[in-house]
Amino acid sequence: MGFLLGAFATRLSHLYLSVGLLAGLGWALVFTPSLGAVSRYFPTRRAMATGLAMAGASVVGLALGPLVPLLLDAYGWRGSLLVLAALSFNLMVAGALLRPLDVTIEMESPRPPAPRGQGGLRELLHHGPFLRYALAFVLVDAGYYVPHVHGPARAQEVGCDEQRAGLVMAVTAVADGVGRVVAGLLAARPTASLLRHLFAWSVLTGLALLLLPLGTSFGGLTALALAYGFCAGAIVPLQFTGVAEVVGAGRLLHAIGLMQMFESVGSLLGAPFAGWLRDLTGDFKVSFLAAGAFLLAGSLLILTLPSFFRTSRSDGSGTEGVPDPVPKGLELSSVPLSPPN
Repeated sequence: MGFLLGAFATRLSHLYLSVGLLAGLGWALVFTPSLGAVSRYFPTRRAMATGLAMAGASVVGLALGPLVPLLLDAYGWRGSLLVLAALSFNLMVAGALLRPLDVTIEMESPRPPAPRGQGGLRELLHHGPFLRYALAFVLVDAGYYVPHVHGPARAQEVGCDEQRAGLVMAVTAVADGVGRVVAGLLAARPTASLLRHLFAWSVLTGLALLLLPLGTSFGGLTALALAYGFCAGAIVPLQFTGVAEVVGAGRLLHAIGLMQMFESVGSLLGAPFAGWLRDLTGDFKVSFLAAGAFLLAGSLLILTLPSFFRTSRSDGSGTEGVPDPVPKGLELSSVPLSPPN
């Protein structure tokens, strides 16, 4: 509805309300329940399932890159918004396919249910490990999106034309999608704590950002963008899977939503701050160095989490006795489905 109403906008304020506020709210209402559903369906393969699910975002991002300019040339911005609205309406079909687990199975569990509603949110706001985890991703996001926003400008700064700059970003998107899947597969192996995987990928992403200023030619920048995209993509599924390690799967939906609200501060401030540094220094070198420093600072906060030093992989029951609503090892394929509520 946000894209659809935006196509009929006559003022910029109309686009703020439709494409900005309404469509943004819609994406928020799609993203968190989707991640929560995947985590509930596959409690013992949560990282792998999340990585596969979120790889779709990279595929679509890669496809929309060349598609949107074609739509703009053929139909203008109003027609393009109508096409995007038609695509987005298919989310209703996707939502209808997310079936709830059998309620009777959850009720048979002898363990007490996790807090819900405002009580659950209040507990999270007093949950020290969760707050440190959320702060870690405020810092991570302050640097994470800088190459996505300023990457094309950096490519042109080192002498690439518009086509080659687009190719650098396409390579980053492909590597990002591959990294999401690979990280999910590696995290599914119970050889180390999931948070240790997350820490390692966050450090590698920060180091890749610190090295990006060394790419002063098309080949060098493409190679570094490939490394950055792969490592950055690996963070995404582990970030949301790690929430269950910190607070337990019983509060996963509340925790993901609250964490995203916090980390949006870093997402909003990181790219403008990098742009300000570019205006101040005359190029993007310091901007990427600062972005890498944000990633590394966020990585250090992950070290403070109690789950980080756990020798065995958590089953999602959380650090404070909050249960996983689905018994350990119970997958979607073995659970009878009930009609949607």
